[in-house]
Amino acid sequence: MMWRIRRRSRTICLSLAFITIFIHLLLALVSFSIYHQPCHTPLPPRTHILRDLSDLLKLEALFGHPLYNMPSPPVPEEDWLLRVKPKVKASERSSQRWVSASQDGYEDVHWNSSSSSHPPWLRFHLGISRWQLYPHHDPNMEPLMQQLATHRIVSAVQKSGGTQLKLVMSFPNYGQAMFKPMKQERDEETNYNLYYFSDFERHNAEIAAFHLDRILGYRRIPPVAGRLVDVVKEIKDVTTDRKLARTFFTSPVGNECFYGQCSYYCSTEHAVCGCPRDLEGSLAVMLPDLSLARRKTWRSPWRRSYSRSKLAKWETEPEYCSTVKKTPPYDKGTRLVDFIDMVILDFLMSNMDRHHYETFEKFGNNTFLLHLDNGRAFGRHSKDEPSILTPLKQCCRIRRSTWLRLRLLSLPHYRLSDVMRASLSRDPLHKVAPLLAEPHLTALDRRLKTVLGTVSRCQKQQKRNGNGEDVFYEDTASLKDVATPAG
Repeated sequence: MMWRIRRRSRTICLSLAFITIFIHLLLALVSFSIYHQPCHTPLPPRTHILRDLSDLLKLEALFGHPLYNMPSPPVPEEDWLLRVKPKVKASERSSQRWVSASQDGYEDVHWNSSSSSHPPWLRFHLGISRWQLYPHHDPNMEPLMQQLATHRIVSAVQKSGGTQLKLVMSFPNYGQAMFKPMKQERDEETNYNLYYFSDFERHNAEIAAFHLDRILGYRRIPPVAGRLVDVVKEIKDVTTDRKLARTFFTSPVGNECFYGQCSYYCSTEHAVCGCPRDLEGSLAVMLPDLSLARRKTWRSPWRRSYSRSKLAKWETEPEYCSTVKKTPPYDKGTRLVDFIDMVILDFLMSNMDRHHYETFEKFGNNTFLLHLDNGRAFGRHSKDEPSILTPLKQCCRIRRSTWLRLRLLSLPHYRLSDVMRASLSRDPLHKVAPLLAEPHLTALDRRLKTVLGTVSRCQKQQKRNGNGEDVFYEDTASLKDVATPAG
């Protein structure tokens, strides 16, 4: 009898032990799956077929509108940033070809004066003029974006300077692009306790800024495309940057990570990780090398103090713009209204980090402003930053063409949020998830109303003053017969 009791007790104990082990294994698997959640394949974006089709039709109609197709005179030879050598005799043509040296991973290319022999990035460089980076209807845009999104990456090195991690990636045809990795989820807002100069740089902000700049008719941001990059195959295995190479590691859940070297967020605590190797990022085509096209850096007159306690001069002096208007290069030409264009772009995407801007040195003061480094835009959709609009409020000056396009974008059949959604849907990363969460698109419409309201108040103020300077800089003489959009 005692033998049977002991045998039954042993059976019960073994059963309890197996049950305990099973429960522990189950809990471990559940915990691992939860910890691994960020790398699960995301659900494809929800499709709204009718809305998406409507948005694409709005975008097509917008770009076909006369305000986006204003006639312009032929570009004089001196207004091109770069030019190929002139035609030469047949006997000398061989010396006019650019022949690549043999390098691992790069194509053996032969370029001549014919644009058909040039890769997309070179055609982009040769298309830069005094007033824009690329034309409105640019046949080179599609192959250029295709290169950014799909061409093989043969080199990746860290970009020197700057406060956050970014890489320069090279393609087999000698093109290069600036890569900014994903740091923040699409629907995640910037922490309200962070100062603007401590914010992350977002890859989707760089992509969205390019599309918004194009929708506004500026064309002053180099083309940007989203891309999924293999951290090992397309960065670690091809880098020649020893400092970068030393920062690669595998995370506890098996993701490939690296952090590089920079002023902010370059540490194991802020590492950039693939899922497990795939990493989202933005790729912006590089501008011509400084040895070919020097650029001048200008300090913004409305630069923030970048201090936690000090205010900038423009924040305490309501008539600050009067001083700026008397200061070169803002005292003549289009520099002031070009700057206001940039201010409107920054306000719409809530970018507080515009401390400097650049121009091409060749064109002197009579040229457009480059809208570079937009990674800190689109951080918050629930809050607008009215101080970004201060230059417009203080100067009450804007291009008439800009104002007309803004009014057009406020109309239901050209609504800014709708055409922005349509434009972003063409980016390769849209297949992963929409580049901007819906609240960011809604914020664009809200902020657009604020800009138009500010211009309206300027008009009323100008009428009260009587002989004050006109609010609008006239640049639409060729559109006299086009009806003004009702707003």
